[in-house]
Amino acid sequence: MAENGKRPSALMMWLGLADNAFTRQKTVKFGDASAVNSGRFYSIAVVVVLFTLWTLSSIFGWVEPFFWPPLDGTVERAAKLINEGFRNVALWEHVWISVYRVISGVLLGALVGIPLGFAMGLSSIARGLFDPIVEFMRPIPPLALIPLIILWFGIDETAKIFLLFLASLFIMTIAARSGVSSVKISKVHAAYSLGASRIQILRHVILPNTLPEIFTGIRTAMGVCWGTVVAAELVAADRGVGSMIMIAKNFLQTDTVVIGILIIGAIGYAIEMVMRWLERLLVPWKGKG
Repeated sequence: MAENGKRPSALMMWLGLADNAFTRQKTVKFGDASAVNSGRFYSIAVVVVLFTLWTLSSIFGWVEPFFWPPLDGTVERAAKLINEGFRNVALWEHVWISVYRVISGVLLGALVGIPLGFAMGLSSIARGLFDPIVEFMRPIPPLALIPLIILWFGIDETAKIFLLFLASLFIMTIAARSGVSSVKISKVHAAYSLGASRIQILRHVILPNTLPEIFTGIRTAMGVCWGTVVAAELVAADRGVGSMIMIAKNFLQTDTVVIGILIIGAIGYAIEMVMRWLERLLVPWKGKG
């Protein structure tokens, strides 16, 4: 917070140690999500503490290397993977194929799930036809579908992407349906009173009010698909971060497993940041009624 009436620096506000001018004017902040700042200082502090503990455990041998690799050994292994690749495949190729699979699965899930969710939210017939299927399939973990997918598509790339497609499909469907259901009926009636057609209602009223829920669904689907990509790459895959992790596990290369986990986490975090930026750019009206 600012002291002696002085305006806090931009760095303090960026770190989340001081409120911006708009938030400082609020008298009641508890329960107001817009009054919660970034908290980046605490995020940085957590990362520093974790790496400090990792360094100290490597120096003093607090954790056996079999259970958690030392920091210096992990750095050496990472350098080797960058320079030489893993099992004759460059590291960036492992990373790219995993990213490609996840993005493909989420995009396909969005292309099918969003129109399906809109239909279920706007049509009683569509809701009656698809609601039992969606609600039945939604709780089933994607991993349980692997044997069936192998029978249908074999073990090529189609099987892996289809698994990720199913993992995101029902999330996107429910997000779109929930967004349609949350549209205030007063806005629809106001648009009709101004002579808007059904297409105009869909484009200018329903779609803008649904976009926040859709973005939330995409972010959730990304997280679920990143969690599923390891299992998807178990299906006779020789490339991908998940495949790299599983092969390294078989040879007790704990440092490679940790590197793969860090790569998945870093890419997932980067995608989440990009989605938040796109949401702020494309849906600036979120949370403003």
